[in-house]
Amino acid sequence: MADVWLRSFAAALPTVRRAHSDDEVQNWFSYVVVPQYESWVAVADGTAIGLLALDGDELDQLYLDPAWRGRGVGDRFIELAKQRRPTGLELWTFQVNGPAQRFYERHGFTAAERTDGLRNEEYEPDVRYTWQPQAQAPAHDQSPARASLTDASSRFQ
Repeated sequence: MADVWLRSFAAALPTVRRAHSDDEVQNWFSYVVVPQYESWVAVADGTAIGLLALDGDELDQLYLDPAWRGRGVGDRFIELAKQRRPTGLELWTFQVNGPAQRFYERHGFTAAERTDGLRNEEYEPDVRYTWQPQAQAPAHDQSPARASLTDASSRFQ
């Protein structure tokens, strides 16, 4: 999962300062994300290609391997998150990440707050999005990606 996160972050956010080294990211996934969050992995041909981590009602992490963007995996993760948290979700994304903002808005999330970034470790302006079930737009019909979603929490306990 950490490897997917590292590849995705580098590709999607090249101008954003990373607050932690590769080893720190690996440790954070091993000792925090997988044991403490509801964690899911998308797997294709035996390789992790995406991840979703839910922390309470927060969609804390959703990252895809760059080669798998635009192939429906993110859509499946969002639908899974909504099924797992039917009363609503919130998330943060960086303001420079226009593609992520368009993705979340397409899935019925609305911008609720913008900050100057002083409260995040990267010191990067961000935006908080929320989703409430009554505001949900109809799902888009897309071809399913050839990947399976696996509960990472149960695989690594």
